[in-house]
Amino acid sequence: MANAVDQDQQWLLNCLSATLDPNPEVRCFAEASLDQASRQPGFGSALSKVAANMELVVGLRQLAAVLLKQFVKKHWQEGEDSFEPPVVSSNEKESIRRMLLLALDDPHKKICTAIGMAVASIAMHDWPELWPDLLPFLLNLINNQTNMNGVHGAMRCLVLLSADLDDKMVPTLIPALFPSLLTIVSCPQIYDPYIQTKALSIIYSCTSMLGTVSGVYKAETSSLIVPMLKPWMDQFSSILQIPVQSENPNDWSIKMEVLKCLNQFIQNFSTLFKSEFEVILGPLWSTFVSSLSVYEKASIEGTEDSHEGRYDSDGSEKNLDSFVIQLFEFMLTIVGSPRLGKVVVANIRELVYYTIAFLQMTQQQVLTWSVDANQFIADEEDATYSCRFSGVLLLEEVVNSFDGEGILAIIDGAKQWFTESQIRKAAGNASWWRIREATIFALSSLSEQLFETQETGFDTSSLKHLVEQIFTEDSLLDPLEYPFLYARIFTSIAKFSSLISNSLLEQFLYLAMKAITMDVPPPVKVGACRALTNLLPEAKKEIVQSQLLGLFSSLTNLLNHASDETLHMVLDTLLAAVKAGHESSTLVEHMISPVILNLWASHVSDPFISIDALEVLEAIKSIPGCVHPLVSRILPSIGPILNKPQEQADGLVAGSLDLVTMLLKNAPADVVKAIYDVSFNAVINIILQSDDHSEIQNATECLSAFISEGRQQILAWGSDSGSTMRSLLDIASRLLDPKLESSGSLFVGSYILQLILHLPTQMAVHIQDLVAALVKRMQSAQNCILLSSLLIVFARLVIWSSLLVVTGCGVVTAGRCWVQGRAAVFCAVRSPRCAFAIEYRVGLDRMIVGQIMGAYQIKVTTSALALLLTSRHNELAKIYVQGHLIKSHEGITTRSKAKSAPDQWVMLPLPTKIVALLADALTEIQEQVLAADDEDSDWEEVQADGIENDKEFLYSVSTSSGKATDEQLEAMVKVFNEDQDDQYVDGLLSVADPLNQINLANYLVDFFVSFSQSDRQFLDHICKSLSQSQRSAIQLVLKR
Repeated sequence: MANAVDQDQQWLLNCLSATLDPNPEVRCFAEASLDQASRQPGFGSALSKVAANMELVVGLRQLAAVLLKQFVKKHWQEGEDSFEPPVVSSNEKESIRRMLLLALDDPHKKICTAIGMAVASIAMHDWPELWPDLLPFLLNLINNQTNMNGVHGAMRCLVLLSADLDDKMVPTLIPALFPSLLTIVSCPQIYDPYIQTKALSIIYSCTSMLGTVSGVYKAETSSLIVPMLKPWMDQFSSILQIPVQSENPNDWSIKMEVLKCLNQFIQNFSTLFKSEFEVILGPLWSTFVSSLSVYEKASIEGTEDSHEGRYDSDGSEKNLDSFVIQLFEFMLTIVGSPRLGKVVVANIRELVYYTIAFLQMTQQQVLTWSVDANQFIADEEDATYSCRFSGVLLLEEVVNSFDGEGILAIIDGAKQWFTESQIRKAAGNASWWRIREATIFALSSLSEQLFETQETGFDTSSLKHLVEQIFTEDSLLDPLEYPFLYARIFTSIAKFSSLISNSLLEQFLYLAMKAITMDVPPPVKVGACRALTNLLPEAKKEIVQSQLLGLFSSLTNLLNHASDETLHMVLDTLLAAVKAGHESSTLVEHMISPVILNLWASHVSDPFISIDALEVLEAIKSIPGCVHPLVSRILPSIGPILNKPQEQADGLVAGSLDLVTMLLKNAPADVVKAIYDVSFNAVINIILQSDDHSEIQNATECLSAFISEGRQQILAWGSDSGSTMRSLLDIASRLLDPKLESSGSLFVGSYILQLILHLPTQMAVHIQDLVAALVKRMQSAQNCILLSSLLIVFARLVIWSSLLVVTGCGVVTAGRCWVQGRAAVFCAVRSPRCAFAIEYRVGLDRMIVGQIMGAYQIKVTTSALALLLTSRHNELAKIYVQGHLIKSHEGITTRSKAKSAPDQWVMLPLPTKIVALLADALTEIQEQVLAADDEDSDWEEVQADGIENDKEFLYSVSTSSGKATDEQLEAMVKVFNEDQDDQYVDGLLSVADPLNQINLANYLVDFFVSFSQSDRQFLDHICKSLSQSQRSAIQLVLKR
């Protein structure tokens, strides 16, 4: 009678059943009824009764348990982010906890799991303080060998509980729980593999958390670990001693959990673990070696079941690949450990030998890659979760940890397997190619590290001989018979171009060109494309020119049959071919441009493919004699698209704007004029009228390119220069309008900087309005990229202020306007509007690695901060911003700690924060130089002209006037440019802005020297609030 169903419970059962009804109206009504009932007292208890009632249908009970977990999340604990009133009463909580515990021994595994999840969710709030009997109850269930259902339920609950522990729970849980878990793991005759696996997963979770807190609580964690170390190591050894069993996922799962536990012990407690390490070495090696034979039969040959894609009832993997990957990860941890690596170095050659064997292609990979070139390319390019990738990581760690000894082990292992492959081939073994392919794959994956040792004087003659022998022998193979081996040779050949002879490289270049034209399996064509992409840039012109016509024909034919990943690859190859055929201008433009333009038009909505196509077109444009025919080919189609954007297909307008931007970049003046005549007004109209953010973004970039390339001429090209300038200002006004979403305004910063740099006279009279609009936009902006770009504009305006006012009588009026504009900036700092903007800028912990990214941007902001400080403006000292974080508590920052003690910051005057940021930038440069040990770096050795010019500039801005002359700015152009490879987005600005010529290291050094000379007392006062590292960085340059 205890499980009798009363009227309220019957209503609940009816609602639960109705939520499963196929009729959506019935289902929605039932869900709404349950949601309303969840706000009534007793609802949680009612769900608990249903979940615990073994006389009811399993499906309804499971549903009740799931809803109970959701109920706990919403109504159990006030103050949680997910909390919704009302809160559950204390009496009802007690009733729910009691009923759930009594239901943990349910014979249905799904019910146990669902109830265990509900218990764990409650325990996160109540255990141990409000639920002290939880752990004793679970331990009683675990230790009761006569009630295996109870053991299952308790273990499932503990697994969930241990996955979300904090530093307070672990010391309570481990001493009470681990002895019982050891009993379970050591008694396979009593406890089934599922229970043993879950016991080991709990060990893993607990030791992982112990490792997290060991840095703070070293003595406490050691006292917990030391007593259990030996018994657990003995137990782990006995499990690993047994050879890996074929087609036994339970054996793989248990061993995998053991390896995960051992990994945690080594990573977190290596000093304590070393004495016990030798106990597991023998068993571990037994597991490693025996797993290879099982893996070869199940995965590589496919003659046994590898249980690929199989999971247990809790969603944990139970396949062979996952076990082998975990085995590699553990071996990698051992090899990378300074303490334990020394123990295994004597056997490193055997480890490498067996690891290479694991890299063989599996039967499933052969089947998949043979018919799906896209998957083959994706798996080759991505660091996929696989045994091949994990094995390569282990080999890389061998080289990193053992240097020359590790490289010799790699070469020796490759030689052994090459010889073994020859023996297998001679014996007629049809799979001989697999180990040969794995050997080449291993060597090519480690090629960069192998060549780094060559630069240090390491003798690589044996590697050169081995590689040339392999490539020479395999070049004679039939690609139809061994497609994957042939493909591997193609993809690897370029990686050894500096090691092997030119004649062999040329031979494979011919073979790759030939393979492109043949009817060969997809992997071979993929490999040939990869070889061409890497070999063509360094190929002799006479070789390329003689084959160019056939190569272009074959590649364009491939484009017509390519899709997805294959299309990207073919476009990359075509790009390399176009660049290699740089002197065949007429042939390239006439033959390739129409094909690429058609491809671009058909894939314009795909950002990746369209970008690849644009890169090919850009390469064609850069060939002498190609830009005019290419532009003539494109403009007749682009004009109508941009002039009638509302009539175009999705993505075509935005893509066309990208195409126009590409044509404008570095174009001759007559080409810029031709593009201007066709599209300039259309681009302006798109920005002013479009609601599509991608179109606005691309149009903004396009307009920036017009200004960058056309400069003052864009005003003269129009019928009315004043009207053109008003349109440009209207663009700025719309992009800075807070009503426009941040994504639409994303490139406004770059656009405004172009106006300032190239139309300075026209812009000077609008500075006050510009500053006001910038402040208003920053106040509403939520996008970090947009905020950063607007901050760059502010920084550039600060610098511009010190240049305009002294440029001569011709711009005195502009200078006066700008003086007022600068005053507006500083006054606005004290207002609520601009305080946010300035605080955001100087509130970054590290300017150099903060939200401001890019060499040009960093130079601008660094210079602006220095100029702000040297201005000595009275308002600066009145502004307080965040300094360093105050550490309020020790240990792990749990959710409860974060709520009770939120982060607090030291508040600093703005001048102090600016000096701190500049000192941090100085420190980072010093650290980079020390790490690189580069004698020619900016720090150790600067160009004489550059340092003198920087000194002149810094001296001028450190004087009372705070002004720099045009001559000094021009001198800055001659200073060493420390970053000449900025992308075009930066390039539009960096090329045009003389400020980009600053040598940042010199600039910072001279700033602190000049600042100290002008006001040493003020600098000393600021330094008192800086960290020790910041003070040291400043003192280091002052003592030079």
